[in-house]
Amino acid sequence: MPSFSFIHAADLHLGSPFQGLALKDAAVAAVFVEASRKAFSILVGLAIEKRVDFFVIAGDVYDGDWKDNKIGLFFNREMARLERAGIPVYLLRGNHDAASVITKTITLPPNVHEFPTGKPGSVRLEALKVALHGQGFAERSANDNLAIAYPAPVSGWFNIGILHTSLTGREPHAPYAPCSVDDLRSRGYDYWALGHVHDFEVVAQDPLVIFPGNLQGRNIRERGAKGAVLVTVEDGRIDHERLIVDEARFAQVDIVVGPEDDQAAILRHVEQAVQPIADEMAGRMTALRVRLSGVTPLQGAIAANRQQWRDEVEAACHRVHEDIWLEKLELRLEPPLERAAGTDGALDLRQLLAGHAGDTDIAAEAARLIDEIAVRLPGGLGATEQPLDDSMDALIEEARQLLLARGQGAG
Repeated sequence: MPSFSFIHAADLHLGSPFQGLALKDAAVAAVFVEASRKAFSILVGLAIEKRVDFFVIAGDVYDGDWKDNKIGLFFNREMARLERAGIPVYLLRGNHDAASVITKTITLPPNVHEFPTGKPGSVRLEALKVALHGQGFAERSANDNLAIAYPAPVSGWFNIGILHTSLTGREPHAPYAPCSVDDLRSRGYDYWALGHVHDFEVVAQDPLVIFPGNLQGRNIRERGAKGAVLVTVEDGRIDHERLIVDEARFAQVDIVVGPEDDQAAILRHVEQAVQPIADEMAGRMTALRVRLSGVTPLQGAIAANRQQWRDEVEAACHRVHEDIWLEKLELRLEPPLERAAGTDGALDLRQLLAGHAGDTDIAAEAARLIDEIAVRLPGGLGATEQPLDDSMDALIEEARQLLLARGQGAG
C-alpha cells in the first residue's frame, strides 16, 4: 500500500455571524468573524505546504444559508488554491449546511467532490489504494443511524469513513445521525473522519476514530486551541497530529474571593489569573469570561454595581494584555453568614434561596420567560441554543445574586 497523508477537518461554520458577541461589542465580533476565515485559509496553506494527497471535510462547511454569495466565493477561492496545488477535496453536508438549508450556490472547481445525501457513496483513489465512503445530510435533522448502511470496505485498500454524527451523544450537540463505535467498527474501515462535535477527541484507536473539532471557537463553551488533524499512513501505520489554526480564542478563569479581600485585592487576583492566558495568546485576541466565587462581605455591592465591577475587571485584563476582552463577569459569590441572616431572628435569605435550588416550578417559569424574551430578539438570536447567551441555570444564579444583594441593602 502506498504511503500518503491527508487533512481531516470539520465544522468550519463559515459565515457564522457571532451574534452574541455582536450585541456586546461589534468590533470584537468582527475580529472573530474574520478569524474563522483566516483559520481556514491557514489550514489550506498548511495542506499545500505539507503536500497532502487529499483533504476531507466532515460536514458543516457553512454555518447556515448565505445572505449573499460572499461566503461561497470565499470557499471557492480556497478550494481553487487546493485545485492549483493538485489536492482533491472530499466533503459532505452536516446539519448546518444540509441540502435543505443551503439555497444559494457557487460553482466549485473540479477538485471538490461532494458525497450524496440520499444514500452512502464511495470514491476510489486508485493510485493510493484508498477508498472513501460518506453520506451527507439531506435535512437539518438526521435522526437515522447512517453508519450501518455504509458499504463494505474495498479489500486490500485503506478505507476511510466520513460521517457527521453525535455518536451516542455529546452534549450540548444535537443527537444527529446517532450510532455507536461498534457500529463504526462493524464496517471494517481503517479510519473514521467524524464531524459535528466541536471538541477534539480521539474516540477510539482500533480503528482510529477522531473528531477534529472546529477550526475556530464560536462561544465561551468552545474554549482552547482549535484546528484540524493531519493523518499520515506509512507502511500500514497510521499517525495523526493536530494542526492548530485558530486566530482568536475564548477562555475562562475562576477566581475564589476571600472574606478579607477588598476591591484592590480582588483585581490583583484577576490580573494574576489572567497572566498565564496572556503568556499563551501568541497574537490571538482572547474573549475571556471571569467567574468570581467565594464568601465576601462585598457580595451585595458587587452584585448591585455589576457594570462598574465589570468595567474594573476588564481594565484589570487590559493591564495584563491589550487584546484580552472581557466576554462576561460571572458572579458566584456568597455573603458571610452573619450578613445573609437578617436581624431579630429574620429568615436567612441565603438558606431560603438554597431551599429552592433545583425547584422544577422555578425552572419552568424561567424557561417560559426566556422563550417570551427570545421571540423579541433581533437577527434570529432567539433561535439559537442559548438565546440569552447563557444557560438557564446561569441566569437563575444571576437572579439569586441580585436577590442576595437587595436583601443586604447592597451592603
